[in-house]
Amino acid sequence: MKKNTPPMPQTSLPVYIQITELLTREITAGLYAAGDRLPPEAELATKLGVAVGTLRKALLELELRGMLERRQGSGTYVRQNSSTAPQGKSVYEFFKLELLNGGGLPGAIITSFDKIDTPEAFQTSFSKKCYRVRRLRLLSGMPSALEEIYFDAEQHPKLKQEDLGVALYLFYKESLGFWIASAEDRIGQGFVPDWTLGGFAPQVGDACPRVERISRDSDGTIREYSVTWFDADVCRYVNRLK
Repeated sequence: MKKNTPPMPQTSLPVYIQITELLTREITAGLYAAGDRLPPEAELATKLGVAVGTLRKALLELELRGMLERRQGSGTYVRQNSSTAPQGKSVYEFFKLELLNGGGLPGAIITSFDKIDTPEAFQTSFSKKCYRVRRLRLLSGMPSALEEIYFDAEQHPKLKQEDLGVALYLFYKESLGFWIASAEDRIGQGFVPDWTLGGFAPQVGDACPRVERISRDSDGTIREYSVTWFDADVCRYVNRLK
């Protein structure tokens, strides 16, 4: 079956936030170990393709998160306790896919955004209507996974696709008024759905790893159900216990 052609990616986060999130994921994945000194700012900015001023804003944000420390006359270092950065600070705190060599900046392309009758499986948690989002997930620009996401439509019945951001959990916090505080993941094998987007290597019906997720807010209320199919030749699922 021929794949759909992907639309253009969603509007990205500000560049300094993208760099902040990329470095957060690389530090968490151990690409920069505790005590490591980062490359000089000019060198790191060139490597990341950003202006030095943009990089400095990202480094300052990482300092505030407790992941980096600056030593006068010496440079910028990864803090010894960088793996215990405060919960809720990282935009992609709950995004557990990373490239095979670690890290990777998450991105997303929406294939559809629909308001539908709530599937029977979710009726005990949601009202009669819910939103369904289907997306292609990218890691540093590489097609890595497919997502199907459901959240309740009762309190916000008139949302449009353009209202969503590239980071849904940030959208929930800033636009819908709740923050995802916990998630339960169930990992197994699934099959690529028939709405797959061009660029995702596994074909329709191919077996691939599948993650079911139930996400809750700080009160324990279920706010989202999702299913993710990912390409094991591109990325892996990693959940580091703290």
